[in-house]
Amino acid sequence: MPRPLIGEAPMTGAERQARYRASRVAGAPVVRTRRPADRRSQIQRWNDTIAALTELQEEYGAWLDALPDNQQEGAMAEVLRAIVELDLSELQAIEPPRGFGRD
Repeated sequence: MPRPLIGEAPMTGAERQARYRASRVAGAPVVRTRRPADRRSQIQRWNDTIAALTELQEEYGAWLDALPDNQQEGAMAEVLRAIVELDLSELQAIEPPRGFGRD
């Protein structure tokens, strides 16, 4: 996701460099953020993903049931119906292999 613009137009390289040097002279603290590392095992990530898919499928089913009668034959209803009719039981039955004593 791109950063939001500070001004009307993107800054040139010279403007960015001048802003960087000015912040260093001013002694502004450098703030760096990192996304926390995902420490879950692959098996746990798989199970969480399947659970999220199942939950989304239920939500889409509720959305399909809540559509008014005049929209039951539209394109959105067809897509929702296709999602609801997906058989996730095969994915739920898969047990990923355990890995080298780490799981």
